[in-house]
This record gives sequence, C-alpha cells and structure tokens, in this order.
Amino acid sequence: MPLAIPSGAALGADIDGVDLSQPLSAADYGAIARAWMDHLVLRFRGQSLTDDQLMAFSRNFGALDRNPRHAKSEMRQMEDSSDYVNVISNVVENGRALGGLGHYEAKWHSDMSYVPVPPMASALYALEIPPSGGETSFANMYTAYETLPAELKERIAGLTCVHDSSLNSVGQLRVGFEDVTDPRKTPGAVHPIVRTHPITGRPCLFLGRRRNAYVPGLELAESEALLDALWDHATQAEHVWTQTWQVGDLVLWDNRAALHRREEFAGSTRRIMHRTQISGDRPF
Repeated sequence: MPLAIPSGAALGADIDGVDLSQPLSAADYGAIARAWMDHLVLRFRGQSLTDDQLMAFSRNFGALDRNPRHAKSEMRQMEDSSDYVNVISNVVENGRALGGLGHYEAKWHSDMSYVPVPPMASALYALEIPPSGGETSFANMYTAYETLPAELKERIAGLTCVHDSSLNSVGQLRVGFEDVTDPRKTPGAVHPIVRTHPITGRPCLFLGRRRNAYVPGLELAESEALLDALWDHATQAEHVWTQTWQVGDLVLWDNRAALHRREEFAGSTRRIMHRTQISGDRPF
C-alpha cells in the first residue's frame, strides 16, 4: 500500500511503495487520491516511465487535456510530440528544439487558467535535470485564503478576475496574440477570485497569473492594488514548499488549489521534463 510522507510544509508529500509504470490497483489509487486531496502536491521518486505509462497513470484521475499553444519564439521546427505529453525543455539538437519554456524563470501561475475550463491537475516527470537551478515551488491556496485578513476576504467575495491568455508562464507571447498594454483589455477567461474545490468543497484563492490580470468592475489602479495585495499574501513562505528535482521524479499537483513557479537555470545545461494535464471543470 502506498505510504504518504508529508513534507512538513504547507503542502506536499512523498508517496513511497508504488511503481507507476504498472497499473494501479483500486486500493493503491484510493490511497493516492486521498493523500492528494490532503497534500495537494505528491512526489513519486525513482520512477522509470515511458510516455504511454505517464499518460496511463495520469488517466487514473481523468481525461487528458491537449497541449497548450506554444510561444511565437518557440515555433522553430520543434520536435513532434504527443498531443497529450508536453515536452518542457531548453535542449536544442541538430537545430530542433525538443520542447518549450527554455531555461528562464517561470513566474507563479496556475496551468492554463486562461481557458474557460482549466486542467484540474498536472503531472511533471523528470528525464534530465541541470546540476543546479530549475527547482519548482508550490503554494497552498487553501491556507492563503484562510489566512487572509478579514477585511480583504470580505472585499473579494463575489469578485472575478481576467486571466491573461496572451503570455506563457515565462512571459513569452503566444502565437495568435498581440502584446497587452492595458490590463482592462486583457484576453482570457474570467474566473472567480475565490473558487470552491469541487471535491473537498473548501474555498481557495484562484489567481492564475499576475501579469495583465484585471478585476472587472474596478478602476485599473484599484484592481492593481487589490491583486498586488492578494499575490503578496498568497506567495508568502509559510504557504510554500519547494521541489528539488531528481531524475525519475514524478510530481502530481492540484491545479485548482495550488500555484507553482520555476527557478531559472543555466541555458548551457540540459533539462528535459514531460508533462501531462488532466481535464478539469469550470471554476465556481
């Protein structure tokens, strides 16, 4: 039976005693699913997975979403990959990029929150890692909401936010979009700032990404100040756990109630990760 070992931080747990290359039994899936709801982010170390096995594990939790659009700067004869396995890499071989997002810092965000029905989860598997850098941090949006000052919690009740679809998590412009100069004209889905988790029923902040975000109905300056206050609070160290990668790590996170970010790393080193995303539901 898989054993969950909590990180000791606001979220995150290691799952020992399971080989994800093999089908999960009903009992093993049940234990993993319960641990996931408790800890939001699960780490499975020492895995050896093909893309088919990564997809098979991910499908235990739901149907898979197709890969998101690439940035304009990445449309340079990238290697073909599965519609459902997104290669995240800085490696270029024989003039062809193996994947996207390069070696840059990825700001705090929820994956694909700019679409009307964002994925509920992401699973990221490490094939090659640099000697330093590239760590991924996660922030617990349950505790971020619960610890908000009462007046701020009251102020955001019923408010929504526009989630920018023009830029990816490293700030690159996506294909088909123009630069946003006024957040009031930001393209992207509109979601409640406080969403209800469809399984646990608990409220949590749902902030998406900071750049170009806008709260409809507020003056721009008021929207900016409110979002700055929420982001400053949500990403405090007390809500965060950081994953230092090892080859063979698979990390599964709940995209509905956790933000994540990536540290930059040296572009002269290699990092290759494969990611799946699991279909979700419309935030409410």
